[in-house]
Amino acid sequence: MKIVVHDTATAMLELLQLPERERPEALRDLLAPLQEAMAAAGAGGIDAVRMHRAGSGFPLEGDDPRLPSAVHRMRDAGVRDRIEACLDAAARKLAEEMPPGTRTPDTVHVLLVLGNPDDHHLTVRSSGYFGLGGFPGAIHLAIWPTGTALERIGHAAAHELHHNVRYTNVVWNPATVTVGEQVVAEGLAEAFVRDLSGEQAMCPWTIGLRGRELDDAYARITDGIDVAGMQNLTAYVHGDATAEMFGQQPVGLPDFAGYGVGLRVADAHMAASGLTAAASVALPPGEVLANAGVHSGA
Repeated sequence: MKIVVHDTATAMLELLQLPERERPEALRDLLAPLQEAMAAAGAGGIDAVRMHRAGSGFPLEGDDPRLPSAVHRMRDAGVRDRIEACLDAAARKLAEEMPPGTRTPDTVHVLLVLGNPDDHHLTVRSSGYFGLGGFPGAIHLAIWPTGTALERIGHAAAHELHHNVRYTNVVWNPATVTVGEQVVAEGLAEAFVRDLSGEQAMCPWTIGLRGRELDDAYARITDGIDVAGMQNLTAYVHGDATAEMFGQQPVGLPDFAGYGVGLRVADAHMAASGLTAAASVALPPGEVLANAGVHSGA
């Protein structure tokens, strides 16, 4: 498995100097590996540039001085080197612990893209960063360089690499994917990051859900463990506020509840099976859930 961390900082600085009408095409070139990975996974109808605009990506219009300044701040912090180091360690651990026959992408292209400093979902709810690694062959990372984001973006890349390998082996179908699969995937990926770099490397929202709030979220999510269809999962995994942002139905859960609950499920599975998160990367969700004592139809 070859991992290529692209020099998106240079590409973004050049893009920001272009006339506005030329910026979308320059961004399309930057995001081409992601577009190719989505097409290979059967999601070629999703346009990466449109996804950038609709999500938390940096604005393509105007000349906001905060944007180039933020790119330079990322460079000064050595973000690209941090990501490469975390991914090298993650790839070695996966290679050492995955069962024989586990498939991996031939090449994983890693794209770090600046986010929108005025996007509340990114800068506040997500602590300045998040990732997308469910399409084998590409990892997309969005960042607004807060202190937390700069510190943990490399660990987020390792989390997404776990997803990349998982979905090279586990079929992900947006029509049939369940809450159980999404929660298992996030929990195993967070446990993998913890195995690599310690609890402080995990997402703040994973370790921030504790006590009675975690117990209540666990009960609600496991009750809906077989809810299917990607359009129905956001509230269970990312919480009500994110679901409402996308016009979806809330279910009474705090931000990113599925991550903390997923970690509880992953920990119970690993305790029962003796397997690590890396060794569990390709397991079907039903097996992980059964080991964790969660009843599911999967």
